[in-house]
Amino acid sequence: MREDFDYLKDGDIYVDTACQSLRPKPVIDALNEYYTNFNSCGERVKYPWGEKTEQKVEEARKKVLKFLKLKPKDYFVSFTLNTTYGINLILNQIDVKDFEKIVTSDIEHNSPFLSTLAFSKKNKIPREVIKRNEDGTIPADVDFKNAIVVLNCVSNVDGRRLENLSEIVKKVHKEGGVIVVDGAQAMAHNSDILEKVQADAICFSAHKMYAPSLGVMVVRKDFLPKLNTSFIGGGMVDDVFRDEFKPSYDNPEKFYTKFEPGLQAFGEIIAFSEAIDWLENVPKKARKEFDGLCEQLFEFLDNQPKIKLLNKKPSAVISFYIDGIDSHLFGAALADEGIMVRTGYFCVHYYLSHEKNYPPLIRISLGLHNNQADIDKIINVIRKAL
Repeated sequence: MREDFDYLKDGDIYVDTACQSLRPKPVIDALNEYYTNFNSCGERVKYPWGEKTEQKVEEARKKVLKFLKLKPKDYFVSFTLNTTYGINLILNQIDVKDFEKIVTSDIEHNSPFLSTLAFSKKNKIPREVIKRNEDGTIPADVDFKNAIVVLNCVSNVDGRRLENLSEIVKKVHKEGGVIVVDGAQAMAHNSDILEKVQADAICFSAHKMYAPSLGVMVVRKDFLPKLNTSFIGGGMVDDVFRDEFKPSYDNPEKFYTKFEPGLQAFGEIIAFSEAIDWLENVPKKARKEFDGLCEQLFEFLDNQPKIKLLNKKPSAVISFYIDGIDSHLFGAALADEGIMVRTGYFCVHYYLSHEKNYPPLIRISLGLHNNQADIDKIINVIRKAL
């Protein structure tokens, strides 16, 4: 897939895709086309530019549901800032009287971890932090009675997957709870884990799936009665009087406006739509080659005695530390060789620093722009340093 990233300079090896992916040329072109050919507001104007914007944004909503194999009669799609914003938008409007506790897990990104902590303190209800199994699954005996559950389905540390996600969703619903899934690390390379999953909401970031910076919320229509709208603005109302207003989201065709106050990032949404098309058209051969690169890097790191690898198996996201070497200094040394990695705790401070007592880590996260030459250089540089 390297030809779609031909703007990369020789010697630049970007392996921080878990933070944000590079954007392929078709996505960049789609964004530029919006800004140069029909820069306009959707759902507010009647001139051709605006009508085109409105049409393309609606296409993007449909593509998201198709990508996840979810039915439009059950779900709608709203656009926001990022995963963190989406999760907070839901939790800050949920009617707490229907629930007894809020639940998350130990390996969460700060997005779910901090938002559930803040929710618990604000609403004075108990918060439980589940200890996940080593393979990323949730133990079968966890009590979800009348609980708000917020969990990731793929770890941004080592790619661990919540393989029993479907079973957990069914259990949560059976016990009177609701579940919000952090899908940020799943959408680019592990979207199969979310297909047909009947969560109450799925929040993810488009900028981790080869699209511009954008947040996406996929929400069950029957979840809305549990939410009290408190964050409101233009784009969410059909009419406004002195002391009341007529919400657009009372119309089932416009449920998405419940989470879209103010002007939307129309260009980014349209480019995101192009990114979905691009991802769906990645050849099977390219996917297989990408998996091969992940395996090759994992096997090399796993066979180095000084390297302490967190991964149990190959993944696009690989984290480790090296005995006796400061990870931040090592990351800087890699940067001197043109290799761009992430160092630290990757917004998973509680689990990595306090549960596991790991020193700061090094994370290499591959993307579809990486090739064999990148992996060869990463291996050679690390081998030389060791």
